[in-house]
Amino acid sequence: MHEGALTRVRTVPHSRFRLFVLHHAGGSHLGYRGWVRHFPADWDICLLDAPGRAHSSGDEPFRSADALAEHMCRVVRPERDRPYGLFGHSMGALVAYEMTRRLTDAPPTWLGASAWSPALGPERDRHRASAERLREAIARMGGTPRHALEDPDLWAYIEPLVRADLEVVDTWRPDPRAAPLDVPLSVFGGAEDRGMTPERLAGWADHVRGDFAHHTLPGGHFYFTGRTGDLVTLITKDIQAALD
Repeated sequence: MHEGALTRVRTVPHSRFRLFVLHHAGGSHLGYRGWVRHFPADWDICLLDAPGRAHSSGDEPFRSADALAEHMCRVVRPERDRPYGLFGHSMGALVAYEMTRRLTDAPPTWLGASAWSPALGPERDRHRASAERLREAIARMGGTPRHALEDPDLWAYIEPLVRADLEVVDTWRPDPRAAPLDVPLSVFGGAEDRGMTPERLAGWADHVRGDFAHHTLPGGHFYFTGRTGDLVTLITKDIQAALD
């Protein structure tokens, strides 16, 4: 079942919890469909798509975090009739953070952030890189099939999305007026992720007043590849603690 930006792999009419999952730069909900079966059967798992892909492939992708977060908030607001949480990987974590800052009238019960931190690192300009350097950077990060980078037709489709999404990430700057989030937060990352090191992810502690959990797993930026069940187990445990 899908409604534009929101996809439900399974329908759970009387769910006790709703989790919104936001994808990484250049990705879509398709990369997260396999996660759904690992969550409790009475949870409603909603996979979100930024414009320009999947069911909204004809739409122009956003190039700023504020615009993308506002758009996603419009998608989520009608769905907040029960306890809910937000989980995002990489760009998705940035967007989930900005959404949490906006959804203050009925905030999420829990926020999960994977492989992204509001603790700023070196400034980046990846969205302006040459096609060759961009493909090399994506290949190093993993998470994108090699054939998608080497097939000219697939790359012609992927490249504009990747550039737009990376512009969202590269141009984001923290709002100096932003108060720490008053929600339980769980942070996840790979021990060998050179861009989002465990030390940088620990910087989340300065941006939250609620309970804070930091999980480091083996691997790089897409540390969950091949071990999705392990990650979902951690997510489920932390959400259940927040619900309790």
